[in-house]
Amino acid sequence: MSTLAEKVAESLEQLKLLQDTENFVVLHGTEQLNRTHLTRLLREGWLKEVVRGWYIASRPGMEGDTTDWYTSYWAFLSKYCASRFGDNWSLTAEQSLDLHSGNTTVPIQIIIRNPDGNNNVTSLLYGTSLFNLKAKLPSSIYTHPEYGVQMYTLAEALVFASPTYFRQDPISARTCLQMVKDESEIHGILADKGASTRAGRLVGAFRNIGRDKTADNILRLMKRLGYDVREEDPFEDKVESIAPFPVSPYVARLSLMWSKMRKTVIDNFPSPSSRPIEIDQLIKQLDDKYTEDAYHSLSIEGYKVSDELIEKVKSGNWNPKEEDREAHNALVARGYYQAFLAVKNTIAKIVKGTNAGTAVDDDHGNWYFEMWQPMVAAGLYQPSAIVGYRNRPVYIRGSRHTPMNYEAVRDAMPAYFRLLQKEKHPAVRAILGHFLFSFIHPYNDGNGRMSRFIMNTMLSTGGYSWTIIPVERRDAYMQALEKASIEGDIVDFTKLIADLLA
Repeated sequence: MSTLAEKVAESLEQLKLLQDTENFVVLHGTEQLNRTHLTRLLREGWLKEVVRGWYIASRPGMEGDTTDWYTSYWAFLSKYCASRFGDNWSLTAEQSLDLHSGNTTVPIQIIIRNPDGNNNVTSLLYGTSLFNLKAKLPSSIYTHPEYGVQMYTLAEALVFASPTYFRQDPISARTCLQMVKDESEIHGILADKGASTRAGRLVGAFRNIGRDKTADNILRLMKRLGYDVREEDPFEDKVESIAPFPVSPYVARLSLMWSKMRKTVIDNFPSPSSRPIEIDQLIKQLDDKYTEDAYHSLSIEGYKVSDELIEKVKSGNWNPKEEDREAHNALVARGYYQAFLAVKNTIAKIVKGTNAGTAVDDDHGNWYFEMWQPMVAAGLYQPSAIVGYRNRPVYIRGSRHTPMNYEAVRDAMPAYFRLLQKEKHPAVRAILGHFLFSFIHPYNDGNGRMSRFIMNTMLSTGGYSWTIIPVERRDAYMQALEKASIEGDIVDFTKLIADLLA
């Protein structure tokens, strides 16, 4: 007779077969797993019920952890709605614009338009819910290529989005406006619907982002068709700058976030010192802080490290082929030290006159290589794992923010470094350099350490001191980054770093 462990292993093999064919396992009843396997995996914590009869893959001992749900959210929504409504459903215009603009944050409540809707709420996991709105579908349905959810086309979503959307989420709205290659499709929708008020709103919106020709073309067409169009700017502010159009939504979003957040950073951060930077003195200060910095930075990431371990790898009394070969924490600590040495070299280049953004652009790949080289030396990682940006999705534990897909990273990172290179204020380079690097999450692992290295490179070369984020402030640190990612509010993160300045 099989033991319980053997039975669970057998069920896990069936689950793995599903995971090998799908990025995210979403199960409906016993369609994909028989009742025995389903019940066993649910009991042992390998599955989690979302609503009655619907399950996602999970992990035992992670009760209360939202990560499984947030990473499976869009796959669940697509399959659940397809099963329940067939093709007779769509996201709202506003939620469609979010996805078109690259904003994949898990909403607290998703609203589904459905001609047969009952206006009822279905409770989902961790306080999220689905509202089944009785409403007409858009004239054209667009299926999201990655998530499979049904939504408005970009043009129709811009026409039918509510006026409040432009004020409440100006970054997503402006990103979508900037994605419009020409206004032909918008012309047709406005003309057929006779939507003079909506036309006036879009004319004002395009003019707000500097696309006067597009605004004039819409205005001219509607007036020729006999509509009285009164131009109205739906935004509450103007933007200082925006990327040329048409652009990747991710590039436009980064440019808009930087433009919106930089003044907030300057207003909430102390002025830099005007004293000349002496390179020898600066390097000594960095060396003096290394042990403390390594302890806290690695502890924030969840590694169990000690001062003794850090000093051991720093002094060279460490050999991955002998006693520490299987000591993962020692390998991580050694990698942090090697990366720290590479960062010091970059700092020296900046002090000698190299543009800070250019120096980090040139060198950050080497920082990352050094961070993980001990893992390769120990045979735990393949060399390809530490070269170049990620080629798969990544997720941040417990965060509603989903980093952009790996293909978008190739567009986003050059834009990120252009922003760093152009920025004159060192505090903005430090705060937004950290935040937007972690927002993009370009690597499979180590993004937090890389973000803090970038922040401290900008601080230490810009008239500030290398600043350590204590592990005791980890919750506040993570909450501040989450608020910036989800709400676009950088105030808490800026103030946290300002308070920690030595």
